[in-house]
Amino acid sequence: MRWQDIDQQPCSLARTLAIIGDNWTLLVLRDCFLGVRRFDDFQQRLGVTRHVLSDRLRKLTEGGILAKVAYQERPTRHEYRLTEKGKDLYPVIVHLAQWGDKYLADEHGAPLHRIHTTCGHTLDAQLQCGHCGNTVNANEVQVKENPGFEGKLLVNSEQ
Repeated sequence: MRWQDIDQQPCSLARTLAIIGDNWTLLVLRDCFLGVRRFDDFQQRLGVTRHVLSDRLRKLTEGGILAKVAYQERPTRHEYRLTEKGKDLYPVIVHLAQWGDKYLADEHGAPLHRIHTTCGHTLDAQLQCGHCGNTVNANEVQVKENPGFEGKLLVNSEQ
């Protein structure tokens, strides 16, 4: 399968990667969550070419992750704002950053500290069951095939 066809797989992760699955896109999203909204600001912070940045912003806009909003009329200038769909990616970005903080940080430690404003402590993001509220790790999850996709997925039931 070619990368440009990955969104055709019956897999939510593959479909998600079709929109956000490259390094520049994830860095654009990181900057969105840090408050960056304007093209020139993204370009300056990332050091990416205008062509690549335009492509990633277009893909995120078409995917409903960002909304392109005019902030000036003459000449027309736009900024990019996270939609609700985009804001729902925050836990993904935080968990990826937290993993990097744990396994890839240098002697100075994590470059950013995320402070939970309600309690004032450094955020330690955890996967939590929405039903019982317990913290969940990978060996406590059983994956079951949706009957509507029976025979179309590669699920190893002997995890």
